[in-house]
Amino acid sequence: MGLRLRTTRASAVRGTVCAGVLLVTMTLMGCPREDGGARPGQDDSRSPRASSASPSASSSPARQSSAQAPVPAGIPRAIPAVRSAESAPGPGWRPADGARVIASGPLADEGRRLAGELHLQYAAAGPARSGDVELALRPGTSGTGPLAAEGYELTARDGRVLVASAGEPGVFYGTRTLLQAVRSGGGLPEGVVRDAPDRAQRGLHLDIARKHFTARWIEDRLRELSALKLNQLALHFSDDQGFRIESDSHPEIVSKQHLTKAEVRRIVALAESLHVTVVPELDSPGHLGAVIAAHPTLQLRDAAGTAARGAIDIANADSARIVDDLLREYAPLFPGPYFHLGADEYRALMAKNPEASYPRLAARAKEKYGPRARVQDLATGWLNDRAAVVRTLGKKAKAWNDGFFPGGVVTANKDIEVEYWTGKEIGARAPQDYLNEGRKLVNLNDEYLYYVLGEPNQFTYPTGQRIYEQWSPAVLRGTAPVPAPAGPDRVMGGRLAVWCDRAAAQTPQQVASGIRLPLAATAQRLWDARRPALPWRDFATLDARLR
Repeated sequence: MGLRLRTTRASAVRGTVCAGVLLVTMTLMGCPREDGGARPGQDDSRSPRASSASPSASSSPARQSSAQAPVPAGIPRAIPAVRSAESAPGPGWRPADGARVIASGPLADEGRRLAGELHLQYAAAGPARSGDVELALRPGTSGTGPLAAEGYELTARDGRVLVASAGEPGVFYGTRTLLQAVRSGGGLPEGVVRDAPDRAQRGLHLDIARKHFTARWIEDRLRELSALKLNQLALHFSDDQGFRIESDSHPEIVSKQHLTKAEVRRIVALAESLHVTVVPELDSPGHLGAVIAAHPTLQLRDAAGTAARGAIDIANADSARIVDDLLREYAPLFPGPYFHLGADEYRALMAKNPEASYPRLAARAKEKYGPRARVQDLATGWLNDRAAVVRTLGKKAKAWNDGFFPGGVVTANKDIEVEYWTGKEIGARAPQDYLNEGRKLVNLNDEYLYYVLGEPNQFTYPTGQRIYEQWSPAVLRGTAPVPAPAGPDRVMGGRLAVWCDRAAAQTPQQVASGIRLPLAATAQRLWDARRPALPWRDFATLDARLR
């Protein structure tokens, strides 16, 4: 998204089992730690410890026998924290020799995965017996509505565990909580967990254009995302410094270091198996320097003939032709529902007087949209036209908030999702304006969620603690929440964003380490928008235990 221009910048809760049956319902946003303090003064944004490559990379769960002590009553400890739990008297569940994971049909892969992680046997058919874990799809189990497929019930009763959901993602998330309960506390306490995300879109936005990341590194991030119940990975693959995915329609624009289509298919296949959607971003009409290098006639120039860095001339029909070629080529490579069109930081609209500075664009705007049209209308028309292309390809368009302009004769289509990152760019409005227009937003607030390599333009690396304690989905700009309702139907979610403006500032491994705790904190606040109950130090300690 370009060099970002900027002018400013407790002890565990436990139920007591009395005579008879005691049922305690605990609704929570976190659970206190049980051990000593976290590392004081830890700079979590630059943690020297590498993130795990996969959930199974942590130490294996200790083998248990059914004769061992019961799991203490209480709340299973997980990241993100479970939102609701009912504790009941009973021994709970621990993984034991001879126990099985039972799953069949569409859940067979989930069953095999969990069996491998817990070192249990896999079985395609029941009935479940003492010690077993059963995975089941049960409509209505996890409520109704758009997030029902991601909600789940996790029940420990009579020595068995049942993971149930209306959808496959929910079953998978239930297995993540079970796995984390074993890693954090040895097993699953007796009772029922009912859990579901607050926001539909939760993930990581990764700039692979300015800095090449290998397919293996990206796959490791996918495993990390899935362990945190995050469900999106956005790939910004084209910018001024590089074009990083193989192209058949325009091979001349592709950088030497790039992902092959075979590697992209492998990434997408892994993502689908982990219930993560990969969102491609082909940013235009700015941030196309790599395309312009191969097609210099597309370069936008001002009235004096000065080249506008990274910007293509949207009055030139060839500009639309090449971008649409690429959109049509890449849409089938990414089977998810979204295509990100960028639309941010177009140099012509960052000029003090776009019409005077870029008279060719101004003339084309009037020709196409009438005498009152301005350069912003031509840019808005460009966005609408690209959105129309991806719509015919079965995709929903996304664009950055500074690509939406008020007061023009052309208005951006309402079905384009606004990805809100800044209120500091020229043309960027307060998030309330977009909400008032009835638009749906996704939160990438650059005050908290921007990890910009080299920390240019007053950016500083985000810390998990600051995200965890101060940010929420309603904090779209700066540090204050928007005044209007910003519930899940209006602010759809958010992503932590990695931008590689100074690509050499960190190695890929340093990036992975640096985003570890910020990503975990983002996952917590998107799963449950309420203020966490668990203190940050305890959250960081739990994260270290679960990796």
